[in-house]
Amino acid sequence: MDTKQQTAEPIELSAKEEKAVEKIIDKFFTLLEIEGTFALEPKGEILEVVMETKDTGMIIGYHGEILESLQLVLSLAIAKKVGRFIRVSIEVDGYKKNRTDYLEKLAIQTKEKALAENAEQVLHSLKSWERRIVHLFLQDDDQVTSESSGEGKERVLIIRPK
Repeated sequence: MDTKQQTAEPIELSAKEEKAVEKIIDKFFTLLEIEGTFALEPKGEILEVVMETKDTGMIIGYHGEILESLQLVLSLAIAKKVGRFIRVSIEVDGYKKNRTDYLEKLAIQTKEKALAENAEQVLHSLKSWERRIVHLFLQDDDQVTSESSGEGKERVLIIRPK
């Protein structure tokens, strides 16, 4: 099953929604006793929360697992308040930007290997948002296709020549 993401509508927040979202995020991090500042940056269909804090390790966690959980909880809390689901991405200390850069290089290397060997290549152990980065990066490529396969922790990303 091909799980390439379709381009969704860009996030647009009314002034009232933006104020509500800021209040939720502020309260959320206050309850977690995480000090710092944040700014909201709509990026396509994702609302990015750019954080400045000394508690980066606590927010990111082991291999980004805490970060992924915090994003989901924030998305659900915001959805409950504004009445629609808004995908939240937390950027702290450049973690996601650095990871995205790495994933795009990995996509290029894997594409080149798939073409050189004329065989599909499988990437294991990627989180859903990481697979999404690779899918989006390769979606308009005329030489390879990308597809996710499997369930749960066994889910993999497959890159194959067209």
